[in-house]
Order: sequence, then C-alpha cells, then structure tokens
Amino acid sequence: MITKDKTHEIVKKYGKKAADTGSAEVQIALLTERIKSISAHLKDNSKDYATQTGLLRLVSQRRRLLTYLKKSDLTAYGTIVKQLDLRK
Repeated sequence: MITKDKTHEIVKKYGKKAADTGSAEVQIALLTERIKSISAHLKDNSKDYATQTGLLRLVSQRRRLLTYLKKSDLTAYGTIVKQLDLRK
C-alpha cells in the first residue's frame, strides 16, 4: 500500500508541476510503486489469487501507458524506463 506521503514524493519527482498527477510519467511511476508493493505481498501470500489478478491488471495498464509514452515522447520514455529500472 502506498502512503499519501510516498505518492506526493513520486509526483514531485516525476511530475512537471507539484500537482501533476495526470501525466503518463507520474502514472507509470505510481503504478510501478504499487506493483512492487503487491509483488512483495504475493511473495508471502502465494495463493492470494484475487491480488494476483489485480497485479496483472496493473502491469497491463503500465504497459499501455509505456506504449503511449513511447509513441508520443521517446525521450521521456527513455528517461522514465531508465529511472524506474524497467526491462524495456
């Protein structure tokens, strides 16, 4: 679970403005943080299939946002992938 403080920190780091929560970069960063949190939960609770389904949805959503960012702004795509250490 991501706390409110962690969310504000991510928005400040990846956003264009202080309250920029809608840009693709911020959304990708927030999804990545949620994916990491859920993955850690699933390591302990391997039979939690509802959470596993939710994780797959989040990964798909992040993939779609990455595809959009790659089409619209290739330099921003490269920097966000490098900063978040994603395998693309």
